[in-house]
Amino acid sequence: MIKVHLSKIMGEQRLNIADVSKLTGLHRNGLAKLYNEDTKGITFDTLEKLCLVLNCKIENLLEIVPDKNEETSEN
Repeated sequence: MIKVHLSKIMGEQRLNIADVSKLTGLHRNGLAKLYNEDTKGITFDTLEKLCLVLNCKIENLLEIVPDKNEETSEN
């Protein structure tokens, strides 16, 4: 599973969804889904805009974490 750290990064920079929307030109609804980790995917364009505006690397924004179901099936 992929964990999105957008809410953490935005909190550290004291930005809200409206701020990031204005800075990136991205739609608030899409940002809200990423913020709440309720999305099926993200485009490279969106990743690039977020990383540039938030001054972060992709690996700061996204993290692969083992799915709990996968952990138990492997053991």
